Amino acid sequence: MPKERQGVINPIFTCQPAGAQYVSIGIEDCIGVVHGGQGCVMFVRMTFAQHFKENFDIASTSLHEDSAVFGGAGRVEKAVDVLLMRYKNVKVIPIITTCSTEIIGDDVEGVINKLNNGILKEKFADREVHLIPIHTPSFKGSQVSGYDVALEAMIKYFATKTEPSEKINLFTGWVNPGDVTELKSLLKEMDIEATVLFEIEDFDSPLMPDGKTVSHGRTTIDDMRGTANAKATFALNRYEGGKAAKYLEKKFKVPSIVGPTPIGIRNTDIFLQKLSEVTGKPIPESLVKKRGKAIDAITDLAHMFFADKKVAIFGHPDVVLGLAEFCIDLSMQPVVLLLGDDNSKYKVDPRIENLKKTADFDMEIITNADMWELEDRIKNKGLKLDLIFGHSKGRWTAIDNNIPMVRVGYPTFDRAGLYRHPIVGYEGALWLAEQIANTLFSDMEYKRNKEWLLNVW
Repeated sequence: MPKERQGVINPIFTCQPAGAQYVSIGIEDCIGVVHGGQGCVMFVRMTFAQHFKENFDIASTSLHEDSAVFGGAGRVEKAVDVLLMRYKNVKVIPIITTCSTEIIGDDVEGVINKLNNGILKEKFADREVHLIPIHTPSFKGSQVSGYDVALEAMIKYFATKTEPSEKINLFTGWVNPGDVTELKSLLKEMDIEATVLFEIEDFDSPLMPDGKTVSHGRTTIDDMRGTANAKATFALNRYEGGKAAKYLEKKFKVPSIVGPTPIGIRNTDIFLQKLSEVTGKPIPESLVKKRGKAIDAITDLAHMFFADKKVAIFGHPDVVLGLAEFCIDLSMQPVVLLLGDDNSKYKVDPRIENLKKTADFDMEIITNADMWELEDRIKNKGLKLDLIFGHSKGRWTAIDNNIPMVRVGYPTFDRAGLYRHPIVGYEGALWLAEQIANTLFSDMEYKRNKEWLLNVW
């Protein structure tokens, strides 16, 4: 059900341009130009920095009041010129629109055509430069759909059919460096080559003696071009890569496998089985052993500590639904799921339908939700919770209502180093189960609620 109020109180997501900016920092030799006010970049960069504790380069056309009257197309031309003069390595410049520039009606494609036939030939003729329009009006969708739109725009622009490849495309969705590391580890153990979009392991940047550390993605232009030649595309998140996967299937006959998000044992099993079916590579004993370790850890915890615990989950839809499925496998009860935008496709999402059919407890799924929807149910409607899953913007809901919370998703800025730890794969299932347990253990101790169990289990 959608929320009934028109206003938003403590939003779960931010706007579409944020998702497009996340895509831009995942590409090598790329700096996005956000066509809008300075705040459209400043606050997004601040959240990236809070989450990763690193700095990221994103440019802005920095519109002012005069642009609302006379248009801001000239600011795009100036931004591209300055960017290319200042950064000699930049090759990819997505032009990311915002609410103001979409309302003004700036012809971004026209400006790009003018630049391609103007200063790029006259002033930067010796440079490889790609200008890609990405339309992400802030008055609809969210950072989730913005990511999806931007990835599709990149694939449409670069994908080029040449010779068939044995590689697969792996569209990770909006994940953390630790997730990419885990996914690459699974592929390596299965001896599968993959083009990872986006290769963001370096977002966890080392501090080197020469001081030249730069946090940036490592997906190249050639990687994106080669997506048209892959054996198949695995889009792990339906709403963060599904469009691009379907485009490659329709345009270049690259088979697409969309989901499931490999959170938990069950969904990781399905992911690996599909990989094996597509590539013909067997699942090695080493992964069976990893799976066994995760199941052993979960078995130690599930019956005594997890069973019948009531939880609320909020965040990106694929993460929320994956966590809900995992919680059910742990014998927990995800009684409230909050999806923070109004995507009409939620109504026909088979995962949501399956959750509704199989849950043997009351489950409420709220779309276009904000954090007040959860607050209201706790404070005014008698909702009793044992645990909350979500990102750091829900911390006050947890604190004010004295409910333990497992930080997961984006952004998580009030705990150290969570971006290093995967929530996908068997390692992710193991880490999540132990995070849940340790969070509940601390709560038992602080509330003196059967804390004696911790001496004897």
